[in-house]
Amino acid sequence: MLNSDRTELDLPPTHSESESAFSDCGGGRAGSTEDAGGVGLCAQSRVTEPGEAVKKDLQHLSREERRRRRRATAKYRTAHATRERIRVEAFNMAFAELRKLLPTLPPDKKLSKIEILRLAICYISYLNHVLDV
Repeated sequence: MLNSDRTELDLPPTHSESESAFSDCGGGRAGSTEDAGGVGLCAQSRVTEPGEAVKKDLQHLSREERRRRRRATAKYRTAHATRERIRVEAFNMAFAELRKLLPTLPPDKKLSKIEILRLAICYISYLNHVLDV
């Protein structure tokens, strides 16, 4: 196959970040390994690690672009969503505990977070005033 017209099978594989380095090694493709005497693209891609091609592709990118691409993965988004959910739950529990310490006329009255903070400020001021007298 020494044509001046190079076919897709003759070109080295190019992979995006999400593709595997072994995606061109599917069974039965004519010209994949037999044309080069048993050593073709599949044999070459098995020598290198799957993540190595991705790392080489990312080296020329700026630091910000690499960060943006890493954050675009499903694994990263899932982990971030989990961390955010835990943070919000802890935040809400802290407000609930603060709410239990504050006196209100109907004790079970639902207060917003800003109302809880304002009431806490007023209550602390009142307690300081009581201690000063």
